Amino acid sequence: MSVNKVILVGNVGKDPEVRYLEKDNAVANFTLATTERGYTLQNGTQVPDRTEWHNIVAWRGLATLAEKYIKKGTQIYVEGKIQSRSYEKDGIKRYFTEINAESIQLLGKKPESGEPHAATPITEPNSDMQGPPPTVDDLPF
Repeated sequence: MSVNKVILVGNVGKDPEVRYLEKDNAVANFTLATTERGYTLQNGTQVPDRTEWHNIVAWRGLATLAEKYIKKGTQIYVEGKIQSRSYEKDGIKRYFTEINAESIQLLGKKPESGEPHAATPITEPNSDMQGPPPTVDDLPF
């Protein structure tokens, strides 16, 4: 048995770029920043914040909802699978890793516009999933 599951909570780095493929099949790409807070060691040494950037990919209905509700700076919860791919450019093989989103929840304060409020789930229906998707309150931390 193996498990490929990623859970991230962070801030969106740029507005989603949405493309529509054949048969109105949408795909959204955006970045998400997660930050580990810095700290001070007992000897007084400062360890700075460490920010990690993640490439997020959302498909179909999840992509169109991301296009409507997700903007740069939005705090979100993303659950999905990690996927690595490679391509060759100018004779050099390049690798990149992305998160294939299965569910996204908007976090933070309620926007002033008519958008969904905090912890609003945006989930792509998946026949493999049993029961409702987890909420932030279900997390073990």
